Amino acid sequence: MLKTEKHLRVRNYRGQTVRIVREHYLREDVPCNSELCLADCRKSKGHGVLPSSLTHYVVPDCQVARDFLDILELPEITGILFLQTVLHSVLHQGSRRSYKRVNNVVKDPRQHSTVFANEFCHYAYSERKPGESLQSWQLRIVYDSAVWYYNHLAGQVPIVVITQNLKMIEECSAKTTGVFLLTMEDYLSNFWPNLTNAQDILESLSAAISDLSTNKDNNKDYAGYLAQEIIAAGVKSGRYIEGCIQVNKHRPQQEAFLQRTGTGMKETDHGSDILISGIVNRNRAVHGDIVVVELLPKSEWKGKCEAITEAGEGTQSSDSEVSNHMPTGRVVGIIQRNWRDYVASFSPDEENQGNRSKAGKKLVIPWDYRIPKIRISTRQADALRDHRIIVRIDSWQVDSQYPNGHFVQTLGPIGTLETEIASILVENSVSVRPFSEGQIKELPSNSEERPWTMDVEEVARRRDLRQSHLIFSIDPKGCEDVDDTLSVRQLSNGNLELGVHIADVSYFVKPNSLTDLEAKARATTVYLADRRYDMLPGILSADLCSLIGGVDRYAVSVLWELGNNYEVKDVWFGRTVIRSAYKMFYEAAQALHDGKDVIEDIPELQGLDKSTVQIKLKELHWCIDKLMDIARHLKSQRESGGAVQLEGVEVQVQLGDKKEIEDLIPKQPLEIHETIAECMIFANHWVAKKISQTFPSYALLRHHPLPHQEHFDNLVHCAKAKGFSIDTSSNKNLAESLDRCIDHRDPDFNKILRTLATYAMSNALYFSTGSLSRDQYYHYGLALDRYTHFTSPIRRYADVIVHRLLMASISNGDQSEMLGNKELQDLCEHINVKNRASQYVQRASQELFQSLYFKDKDPDTHESCTVDAVIFGLRANGVLVFIPRYGMKGAVYLRDTKGLVVDTHGETPQWIAGSLVKGDYAVTVTTIHGTTKYNLFDHITVRISVSSSHAHSQRLRFNLVDNKPHQIYQSEDEQTTNQLPVRTNIVQEVRKEAENQMASSENNEDELGSNFSELKLKYGQTNENISMYSLLQQLREMGLEEDML
Repeated sequence: MLKTEKHLRVRNYRGQTVRIVREHYLREDVPCNSELCLADCRKSKGHGVLPSSLTHYVVPDCQVARDFLDILELPEITGILFLQTVLHSVLHQGSRRSYKRVNNVVKDPRQHSTVFANEFCHYAYSERKPGESLQSWQLRIVYDSAVWYYNHLAGQVPIVVITQNLKMIEECSAKTTGVFLLTMEDYLSNFWPNLTNAQDILESLSAAISDLSTNKDNNKDYAGYLAQEIIAAGVKSGRYIEGCIQVNKHRPQQEAFLQRTGTGMKETDHGSDILISGIVNRNRAVHGDIVVVELLPKSEWKGKCEAITEAGEGTQSSDSEVSNHMPTGRVVGIIQRNWRDYVASFSPDEENQGNRSKAGKKLVIPWDYRIPKIRISTRQADALRDHRIIVRIDSWQVDSQYPNGHFVQTLGPIGTLETEIASILVENSVSVRPFSEGQIKELPSNSEERPWTMDVEEVARRRDLRQSHLIFSIDPKGCEDVDDTLSVRQLSNGNLELGVHIADVSYFVKPNSLTDLEAKARATTVYLADRRYDMLPGILSADLCSLIGGVDRYAVSVLWELGNNYEVKDVWFGRTVIRSAYKMFYEAAQALHDGKDVIEDIPELQGLDKSTVQIKLKELHWCIDKLMDIARHLKSQRESGGAVQLEGVEVQVQLGDKKEIEDLIPKQPLEIHETIAECMIFANHWVAKKISQTFPSYALLRHHPLPHQEHFDNLVHCAKAKGFSIDTSSNKNLAESLDRCIDHRDPDFNKILRTLATYAMSNALYFSTGSLSRDQYYHYGLALDRYTHFTSPIRRYADVIVHRLLMASISNGDQSEMLGNKELQDLCEHINVKNRASQYVQRASQELFQSLYFKDKDPDTHESCTVDAVIFGLRANGVLVFIPRYGMKGAVYLRDTKGLVVDTHGETPQWIAGSLVKGDYAVTVTTIHGTTKYNLFDHITVRISVSSSHAHSQRLRFNLVDNKPHQIYQSEDEQTTNQLPVRTNIVQEVRKEAENQMASSENNEDELGSNFSELKLKYGQTNENISMYSLLQQLREMGLEEDML
């Protein structure tokens, strides 16, 4: 080993240039990471291996790795050898984002790429000569390292060095046989002549690089950014404020806000957001960038628009439509660019986009309203005129009106379902590539020729529940990935045993396996309205790990012994073998509880004789009834601790055989839904307690932070409109306040309030226990001191980690592969990002199908387009409404951009001259025909239509039809009130019934004896008017179909 010194000038995370001296050790045993190695080199941990089957290895130089990374990321380009020198250049001369992208290429097993630490290899490294430029040294060491690597492999495979330096190609091409130097253009034309996508990207990238020094445009007067040293000192002193810029999609040209973070943040009386008004003050910052802002003088502060605007409209607001002035600033520097892949399309009218002033350049309009137009160069502009494409931003010069970018690929024709779905996925950075051959090969198979069987030794190590427990699953219709089952039985000592049995995914998915790495990258299964993208390959998610009926499966079980009052006497965790007896749907389980005939809905009962069927039904009926009883008790305990029941309407898209949209159906809440949810919450809670006790510094938990009190302002304000007060000081007070907010004439009132409470909540997040103090472990919504996710390892990677933690906590086995606190916290942050993206994709998918459903319907004649809506928000030019039938929310204009207001005094609404005044609880519209008042929670009639867009997603538009409730709603409301009351109404009904029974019992005291009250006080149960058990018992006796708690 040879020791030397290395002098470096590097940029730190704040962009400051720092000179450092490092000890530099040269070794002879640096791993080459190739299967062709004859020297038996050890392999680097965490890096891929270059396979022996490739025709050549690719070595990009520093400039190529920085400038043409998009091409190197293509799945067709394999066998890339990234030198350590190149990685350092990408990190310090490029960006951290590019560095992460290179690492992702190396980690992707499909690209068969690796890293060679050439700067630690004694024979591959050469020091920088005096007076030698950094670029010259980098070119020389890349070539020397490629030559050494070729000789190290004894010339078994050619090495292709890709460089754009023509002088180097001329000087070195003939030096070493087997080491070839090519430009990127030559490499693609010689090795990949049919890879047209790579040719298109090369052309676009080359034009973008050329544009950095040419094609200046002075249409915008942007200011240059401050030096990084000045920014760092200003943030530290508090003069500048660091944060993430968030552009208002409804007014992208006028408004953006800074969400403040970092050490420069100071508490003020103006809230946490800073307004960035106008494009000039935004100073080339793009939505999502981490920026530094300087506050403007108070005389220049402005207010945000409070009027309704369509996405991207950007109309100028009048003074009456603007809020009070708030802190306003301008961007003076960029800390981190968070540019990503953007879906875009060409403008249908090029002349209006200024494209003719830029020869060879085209402006594309991003799908996301918050992103500015991007200038790209591509030879396919005419062919892709009606396509959605993917573009990336490369730079945004100070004297350029628009950012420069390049074309990546096309997604397909605008308006087709597959193109729109692909656009949603790209916009949310969700990758849905097929599972690789290597991942499939490392998993077991299960076919008729090679059926999968359980390992005898593995079964012997587990607790066998196949004969002792009646286990069943209850899931939505069409569910294939069944990862949870339940059991309940009476023990010999009179107690009950409740069991939750979860698919043992961790048995099949070993740490750091290809399947594990892919599952970690995906983090979650993504559910769309018409499909899903699994986290795990189908052999696991839909077969070997799915707890389907009548098949032996591995599971991880939690078994509780419960006393007479359902208190926990004992708990057992462990690996089991189970066989689910029934795979039921929610509707069948609910119907069985309700005493209806469900034989046809349970496949496992088909073909049995009547006596056997009745015996099995009776047994199953007892289990479901007992589960519901236990779940009511569990939920009452959580609610007494302050659990908040929130409201959300889930709309299911009903598809035909050809995936055409037939209907939008709101999901009907059933008590069995809450029963299953309570059992899963119970299991997650107990597992969280177990792993956090065993691993107090690196257990994966999930917490729900306390919401900011100012986020409840809208909820409190809306409740006041009906004369109710909301106490938000704690989750318990909030839950009790919501229970009191009941309008017997309007069952939607309480639901909307609970929906508003949902909007005020913070997001629940995964975290490592060593990263937060114990007082922050609390889950606000569930009112639990410890909580995690354990019950869905097929579709959530967090659950896989929790399973590994649980298994480690109940055994004394090897814990060397357990993640430490820092690694686990980084993983949690990654999972949180992926979960949030999955939620956005699911929501966008639902909105897409809603638009497709209404697209071909005539809004004036089709009955499904005219619906009842409830006002839940007031704006300066209209109202915000909620549509119960479809679970939608949106805006209804009462004043248009011309200043006309809507008048409903005639047979049809008309836009005429008039005035609009927004009050605290109502919007008043006055015309020559009279005055109309739109109060909070008023029911009005709206008509749904679709607003099409070439560049963006389709939107639903709600137009006012009448200021009165829709007639269909009125008749449905009467039926709903009589047949299926909302939860709060039934709670009141039950409580009233309990009070009547208590009064009746007092009147009958004489029949029970004069000393009955004394005996009851001494030996009886809790007083009925404070007993939750009495309330639950009343609910059970009434046989209500909805969950009341």
